[in-house]
Amino acid sequence: MSKFFYYICLLLYYIAARHLPASDLPYSFGSKQIRRFLCKRIFKKTGNNVNIEHGAFFASGRDVEIGDNSGLGLNCRVAGPLKIGNDVMMGPDVMIFTQNHETVRLDIPMRLQTAPKKAVTIEDDVWIAARVIILPGITIHKGAIIGAGAIVTKDIPEYAVVGGNPARIIKYRNGENKN
Repeated sequence: MSKFFYYICLLLYYIAARHLPASDLPYSFGSKQIRRFLCKRIFKKTGNNVNIEHGAFFASGRDVEIGDNSGLGLNCRVAGPLKIGNDVMMGPDVMIFTQNHETVRLDIPMRLQTAPKKAVTIEDDVWIAARVIILPGITIHKGAIIGAGAIVTKDIPEYAVVGGNPARIIKYRNGENKN
């Protein structure tokens, strides 16, 4: 795909498709299909049956990969490098960060001290509830559930159910003890 076509798709997404109605509304007028069409041409990799919801922001999208039957939730804000597996559910207002600011140097303002990007990986069959914040470099392993409003500051093990600030393991879906 040419750079020109990529930029046209990105422009169409941010000018129009991002503002179309949510996918499940009776008056959505094909907004799910329009956003999917554009994102297949914007993202690094896009699986089948992907749902990009109303208001989703993903910067350039070049470093975003999303698997089959997965989606970006209403008004989410994500950045690459980001890899989302298959069957991942994402609630509204989720934020996934891959970069932060350094604070070590005192001779220049913090706003000018950018740290390198750290990839976020979300494995298959994960549920990320509303208003979750995921920090740079995190891996959320297979089958995990992240409760609403959680702030994820470290990797989440397989089948863990976590919540809180910072996110802590509440239980495991597969019956294992949390200890």
